[in-house]
Amino acid sequence: MTSAPHAADQSRSAGRTSAPNVAIVGVTGAVGQEFLRVLEQRNFPIGELKMLASARSAGKSVAFRDKTYTIEELTEKSFKGVDLALFSAGGSISKKYADAAVAAGAVVVDNSSAFRMTEGVPLVVPEVNPEAIEQAGIKLGEKPGIIANPNCSTIIMLVPVTPLHKAAKAKRIIVSTYQAASGAGAAAMAELEQQSREVLEGKPPTMEIFPFQYAFNLFSHNSDMQPNGYNQEEMKMVHETHKIWNDAKVGVNATCIRVPVMRAHAESITIEFENPIDEATAREVLRQSPGVSLMDDRESNRFPTPLDASDRDNVYVGRIRTDLSVTDGRGLSLFVCGDQIRKGAALNAVQIAELLL
Repeated sequence: MTSAPHAADQSRSAGRTSAPNVAIVGVTGAVGQEFLRVLEQRNFPIGELKMLASARSAGKSVAFRDKTYTIEELTEKSFKGVDLALFSAGGSISKKYADAAVAAGAVVVDNSSAFRMTEGVPLVVPEVNPEAIEQAGIKLGEKPGIIANPNCSTIIMLVPVTPLHKAAKAKRIIVSTYQAASGAGAAAMAELEQQSREVLEGKPPTMEIFPFQYAFNLFSHNSDMQPNGYNQEEMKMVHETHKIWNDAKVGVNATCIRVPVMRAHAESITIEFENPIDEATAREVLRQSPGVSLMDDRESNRFPTPLDASDRDNVYVGRIRTDLSVTDGRGLSLFVCGDQIRKGAALNAVQIAELLL
């Protein structure tokens, strides 16, 4: 699915006689707010809309499509009459309330890690494996269920890597990520901004979200370390790639780093293929791939940056070059940037919802 044309989005919904009733869980968070922007920009059809959040946010107002909505407290009874529930309130909230939404007849698109590796729950990137929804039999108004949004780093990697995988069959992927504050939510973004001011003014930085100074620094991703020496974020990229591609034989090795960038993740990716693929072929494959924008100007040394990708739907790809450590032209390296809040979260979920229409 491409990330741009609204006319195509409207035609996809033509088969439904009425617009779905939608609930947004976690509407006050960074991704919840992005849900609203994406739904508006893509002209997603909505019947009734429920804004759901914690008790402390209940009663506040949210504007959407020239109308003001009152945020309701999330409870197990919140989903009566809801066809589609977009969740982005953390794994513990998803585990507590997603089943209630399904029991009420809703399809849940969950942005947390709660159900990604659950057997029978499709893990979907619309440009990569849209068929997983149909295989699970989930349909709006007919068969409720849970669809999981992959981890942001996995999404940003697989949008450009999958078409190359289809062209030459990936054997092994080495990826290093440079992850923005947006991946840790609005509070982390605010802390990075506050710390930057404090450090420049010679003050000690406030450290409430992360245990390290974030401004003008970088550190290993803050997810839990695993016994094998990899952190949880790195292992997500391994396991989720295997599930999305339905191929556990592909080698994936990840190093995930938190960098002092406000929004949009970057990734350095090297792929070893079973079959040869040259740079020109790779560029042409990527040029024709949905959800990808090429920015690969060697002459001007102009390649993707997080600022290029911020507030953009597509994953930006550049630094496309032959891997000199692999023989017979079976390796490529590339550098990609994608907006974590948008394609890495809200946009991907809304694209899944569009597939359901």
